Amino acid sequence: MFLDPEKILNQLELRSDMQAAEFGCGAGNFSFALAKRLDQGLVWAIDVLAEPLSALKGRQVLEKVVNIKIVRADLEKPRGSTMPDSSADLIVIPNVLFQAQDKTAIIEEAERVLKTRGVIVVIDWSLDTSQGPEKKVSPEEIKKIAEDLGLEFKKEIEAGKYHFALVFEK
Repeated sequence: MFLDPEKILNQLELRSDMQAAEFGCGAGNFSFALAKRLDQGLVWAIDVLAEPLSALKGRQVLEKVVNIKIVRADLEKPRGSTMPDSSADLIVIPNVLFQAQDKTAIIEEAERVLKTRGVIVVIDWSLDTSQGPEKKVSPEEIKKIAEDLGLEFKKEIEAGKYHFALVFEK
């Protein structure tokens, strides 16, 4: 696995009662790591594809994890996550933007559901690695989109040798 959710989450200030979401969750690696840490909170696992969500549901039942809410949704549509306004303390967007048609829409949706002082962590493929997809998104492009939406860039955190991770606050 290229990304280690535990190492990334260790660099964030988390409380056990936080409301969080993984946008583009796939198999839910961040969702499960978050669910263990946010045992008094709730984690929304959101993806547009049914197959990985089905696998995630199976793992959820097997591991008896009760604080993950699985949602099939298109994050590029307005209000696509189905989450209430200002409901999340943390949004993680791992390896999603490089493949998105409308990167702004996804970050805009994250901003909509984020509480004031909430945090968005965008993780994506580094431009200078031969690993991953051919088409990648630059940290500068993500910073520009986020800042245009009124989000404040806080810091870059360690995400392994193939990825970058940017932290923004509302």
